[in-house]
Amino acid sequence: MSDFTMVIGGDRRAAAGTFDVINPATGDVFAQAPDASKEQLDEAMSAAAKAFIDWRRDEDTRRDALRACANVMFGAGADLAPILTHEQGKPLAQANVECLGAGLWFNYFADLEVPKEVIQDDDNAYAEVVRKPMGVVAAITPWNFPLVLASWKIGPALRAGNTIVLKPSPFTPLATLKMVEKLNEVLPPGVLNVVSGGDELGKWMTSHPVPRKISFTGSVQTGKHVAASAAPDLKRVTLELGGNDPAIVLDDVNATEVAEKIFAQAFANTGQICSAIKRVYVPEAMQDEIVSVIASKAAAAKFGDGMEEGVEYGPINNKPQFERVKELVADAINKGATVATGGAAMDRPGYFFQPTVLSNVTEGVRIVDEEQFGPALPILTYRDVNEAVDRANATMFGLSGSVWSGDPERGADVASQLECGTAWVNTHLALAPHQPFGGAKSSGLGVENGTWGLYGFTELQVLHRAKR
Repeated sequence: MSDFTMVIGGDRRAAAGTFDVINPATGDVFAQAPDASKEQLDEAMSAAAKAFIDWRRDEDTRRDALRACANVMFGAGADLAPILTHEQGKPLAQANVECLGAGLWFNYFADLEVPKEVIQDDDNAYAEVVRKPMGVVAAITPWNFPLVLASWKIGPALRAGNTIVLKPSPFTPLATLKMVEKLNEVLPPGVLNVVSGGDELGKWMTSHPVPRKISFTGSVQTGKHVAASAAPDLKRVTLELGGNDPAIVLDDVNATEVAEKIFAQAFANTGQICSAIKRVYVPEAMQDEIVSVIASKAAAAKFGDGMEEGVEYGPINNKPQFERVKELVADAINKGATVATGGAAMDRPGYFFQPTVLSNVTEGVRIVDEEQFGPALPILTYRDVNEAVDRANATMFGLSGSVWSGDPERGADVASQLECGTAWVNTHLALAPHQPFGGAKSSGLGVENGTWGLYGFTELQVLHRAKR
């Protein structure tokens, strides 16, 4: 795990300084990443601005380039997945899936057909709406899915004709650095640049005069800082922020089957998914069965080093998040929550926390009101479904949610009342490149994916031609 460099203007670039990258399965430093200087960020922005002049001109060239990027990612798993597992913690098989996912997103945007928008065609004039690229995009990605979430930004931004300066999380910079190095083998110099560093680098990026668009995925608190930093230059922003997704179980389900599915959608990626199930509302009469099934699944799950065979779940990615999960669980227990399973850190090196299921907990307890982003799930009871919906909506978050019912129509009726960007029925985490993804309330601004996500990287222009 050595020789990690940035890419600026198509060239691999070291930095004068480096910072430690920790393997969360051990808690030990295993590699160094380049720590970009302000001057190097300026160079990256200049390279992107220069590349934009030609890159914006030919859509067919851009589509072919994205298909080439997809092929790169389809063949990159052997090189990238071990790096991703070491820095992020997820099992190796899931790291390979993430590489494939990035390729799927590139292919989707390469093949996406954008309809022509003619708004007038008569004897007086011909007018159409034209979607034009913005220029340089500053893209900032999180540590839970570094590669695939980068592709959510790279794919539509490049397809639209923009160029990019990308900054990965300082907790997981390495696989992204290597990915961009590989992608630059099939992209013109300067179209896709990557710089790595800490929070200070992020502040420089969002306040830099060159970018016309910032695409950020991360916490609500940081997203507010990004929006404030972008405001003086009126930079466009897409903010995909945190979630506290509710799952509402109706009284007409097979409790055991639904509980097993909820476990899978709550603990995927060790609970480190913005749109994972974060709290569950169940009818009082079903509480014991649902808690028992979810707790049993959690207790049987195999947590460990993602490089080991058979491991299903890795550690929490970083120490601050590990400490936060510990704090939220301890607070819930102190306030009377019942621990069905788990409840404490594992007695082993690294940032491992026991998969935890809590019952007899309600609103007003931090693990219910806040986003835990880890392997701990509170289960709440309700008596009336309207009450459950009201409680589910009584939060600043609005990313996604789900309703589970034996009657899909009934489930859809309840789901439509959720105040969130995506409302699922009898599933959760059903994400796809063609489906817009974004949040209501404090969970974000704008959307990613689909035609709507592509349009988010464009400026609208009306092209009006008089006929007489």
